[in-house]
Amino acid sequence: MKLDTDICYRAMRSRDTRFDGRFFTGVKTTGIYCRPVCPAVTPQQKNVTFYSCAAAAEKAGFRPCRRCRPETSPGTPAWLGTSATVSRALRDINDGYLDHHTVDDLALRLGIGPRHLLRLFDDHLGSTPVAVAQTRRVHFARNLIEQTSLPMARIALAAGFGSVRRFNDLLKSTFRRTPSELRRRAGKTRSHKSHPDDSALTYRLPFRPPYDWPQMTSFLQGRAIPGVEAVTADTYRRTITFGDLTGRLEVTPVADHNHLQLRVWLPDFSGAIDLVARARRMFDCGADPATIGDHLSHDPLLAPLIKKRPGLRLPSGWDPFEMSIRAILGQQVSVAAATTISGRLVERCGTALDNPVDGLSHLFPTSGTLAVADLSGIGLTARRAATVTTFSAAVHEGRLALEAPLGLEEFVARAVALPGIGPWTAQYVAMRAFGEPDGFPTRDLGLLHAAPGIDLNEQSEQWRPWRAYAALHLWASLSDQPGG
Repeated sequence: MKLDTDICYRAMRSRDTRFDGRFFTGVKTTGIYCRPVCPAVTPQQKNVTFYSCAAAAEKAGFRPCRRCRPETSPGTPAWLGTSATVSRALRDINDGYLDHHTVDDLALRLGIGPRHLLRLFDDHLGSTPVAVAQTRRVHFARNLIEQTSLPMARIALAAGFGSVRRFNDLLKSTFRRTPSELRRRAGKTRSHKSHPDDSALTYRLPFRPPYDWPQMTSFLQGRAIPGVEAVTADTYRRTITFGDLTGRLEVTPVADHNHLQLRVWLPDFSGAIDLVARARRMFDCGADPATIGDHLSHDPLLAPLIKKRPGLRLPSGWDPFEMSIRAILGQQVSVAAATTISGRLVERCGTALDNPVDGLSHLFPTSGTLAVADLSGIGLTARRAATVTTFSAAVHEGRLALEAPLGLEEFVARAVALPGIGPWTAQYVAMRAFGEPDGFPTRDLGLLHAAPGIDLNEQSEQWRPWRAYAALHLWASLSDQPGG
């Protein structure tokens, strides 16, 4: 991404939080790089260079600032000034793909050659896929060091390092301090304490303000799966399966701070970096509401809706399969009816927990379980039950991969090839399962009621690539209508 030096410098001088994470500033006289909101004295323009991501700044030889802590900033928007291929690659890297695969695997997944992928990253980010993944792991590790009391060996595993030695070497080369020194320094400066419940991993999920938490919980509360999810005005809770482990997570807002607090209970936190990435996507912490709102506000239909809810986010699901089944159950029925049926499905086919907590009593059933389950008597039509069965079998047998590495259109085409899956379901799954910002279920009845007399197929073209956010604003507007 080619950054305009004058624009970046003005943004840095303003210390406007809306620019946080959009770029990083390398200061030649000190050898450090900072966030645009850094409280340090503003350096002269001739002494700074700008980078589109932290990995590029570190590749150029700069180390992270100890005051503004670049590793605690919201993630650099994957879509900002990049090609669609780089955007998808960044999303996969942020989801941990390179923790278990090679760059060649990533290129194949994206349908291009490895050399072309490296050229794209150099052109758009000034870095490499491996450097971006490494920076992600190193910064996640530092946050765990300073936010938790976990032993260093467990932090290394949680951050995706193959060895403690590699963990120690990379942290020292990046921060010019050993992990133990980072923890000792944090102990002197932190104003907060680790939560007394050592069985839980606590982690902050930073975001760009504003964030419409009430609308997020309102949306999730009406769609919460009984026994699996529990939502109140200030807390989201759910059961989770992570690899071979089972547990639960909780997300709450933090007053007067631009982050959510995530707490996770699991027997082991190995690979927790991927778990945190899933939680960030669930709550759309990487979105830039100012950019999205500016684009959508050009439409007179959406402008007043965005003004009313400027921090609206796209709620995604924990598990793509679970979210897909929830979408199938919601075909041609009300949200309330789909929620009721979901609860019955979980009670019959889900795994019951030995020690339910806060109404969380079950794990959502697996694709293998639903592929052979008896679904009679839970409120599904025979046709809908058959769709659940065939969809589950396709996922279980590997005929349908619940991922969208090649983009929205490719996933929709694969999904609608299955019996009982139409464009509405495929687009809704893309929105809610993958956090696809351009997903848009055009024939949704709620959207048609919110925009009567409008050809949404035609109108929504000008909303790209943020059609999912337009859909959320339209759905939210229904509650503003008389009787809504």
